[in-house]
Amino acid sequence: MVILTLLEPQQKTPLQEWHFEDESVIRIGRSADNHVVLTDTLVSRHHLELRQISSGYDGGSWQVISKGTNGTFLNGVLVTQSPVPNDSLLQLARGGPILKFHIQQTRVQNRPTYSLNSCTHEGNSPNNLFCIHCGQPLTVLKTIRDYQVLRTLGQGGMGTTYLAWDETGKISGQPQLLVLKQMNADMAKIAKARELFEREANTLKSLHHPGIPKYYDFFEEGGKRYLAMELVHGQDLEKLILYKGPVTPSQAIAWMIQTCDILDYLHSQEPPLIHRDIKPANLMVRNSNNGIVVLDFGAVKEIVGTAPGTRIGAEGYCAPEQERGQPLTQSDLYAIGPTLIYLLSGENPFKFYRQQGRSFRFDLTKVPTITPKLAEVINRVTQPLPRDRYQTAKDLAVALAACQ
Repeated sequence: MVILTLLEPQQKTPLQEWHFEDESVIRIGRSADNHVVLTDTLVSRHHLELRQISSGYDGGSWQVISKGTNGTFLNGVLVTQSPVPNDSLLQLARGGPILKFHIQQTRVQNRPTYSLNSCTHEGNSPNNLFCIHCGQPLTVLKTIRDYQVLRTLGQGGMGTTYLAWDETGKISGQPQLLVLKQMNADMAKIAKARELFEREANTLKSLHHPGIPKYYDFFEEGGKRYLAMELVHGQDLEKLILYKGPVTPSQAIAWMIQTCDILDYLHSQEPPLIHRDIKPANLMVRNSNNGIVVLDFGAVKEIVGTAPGTRIGAEGYCAPEQERGQPLTQSDLYAIGPTLIYLLSGENPFKFYRQQGRSFRFDLTKVPTITPKLAEVINRVTQPLPRDRYQTAKDLAVALAACQ
């Protein structure tokens, strides 16, 4: 488990803590889509990433990748990319906030003492969720309304995501696993954070597509808000590429054609829905059929006018007009271009961003697996002006299919 502690700069006393049990990448910055959100003006929107480079019961080894304009200091030394020793201090910009990085060893030999069930059968693997003899959950961390929490899947600034068990069959008439997203009570006090969380619940409730997680439930309990949704068995494209390396062009194109189909469904709603956060981390590949599922609908926006909105989107994947708070359906299509670059290179697409004339474009000559035909598609879909891109997801899907 990784524990990040925000320290008071003078006395180094703890101010706030974040716990991460299963994350292999932890993003820190000023933007609301980070795992750790720090509102200090010296902190960039996406300031740094902590990446696990090896795993183990001791928490493995980690490295820091600095992306902030004002730099990142590891134990007082300015770094761009560096291993992070246990109990290091990370300062985001000179004079900026200080985080203590601590790895807490995970005990795997003993079953947690906070298990709420009464199953005492022996012979179960430590990794099992359910008893091989009676079928009951081996460890129930806590019960939230009708849902038994079995494991923590992730934790960030907005809240915590759990793997939960619907033992009563409330959702489908029979017991099933699901994802339970919890919004922390302190975040619920922030109007914008509350709006994004409720927007995700309302959006999922109205959508029905195999490439979008199913909505199950939305409720408030103990001052915290919860969203219950479908558990998608698979891996997101960011982790998949991180662990296995770049994929072939035919595979990358096939996944993006599927993504276009989902975007076409969203853009065809009345009024049209813009996802606003298409990126590899929000594209899950189902284990069962290698199909794409789009995740994280908290940033979804309806097209109801032209007034500037909130600036949301990941650096390197965000269209210019979206950076200005004026997203269009073509902004979602723009993100397909840098996503393809990541899938085929294994590198953050921002690495290939270069100034060309009066605008910035992706230098695709640095990615040898991108063919001239595919380069033409990526160049068009990432044009600075929306009118110069493919106008619909269907148009983009047809162009991609011609590259296979």
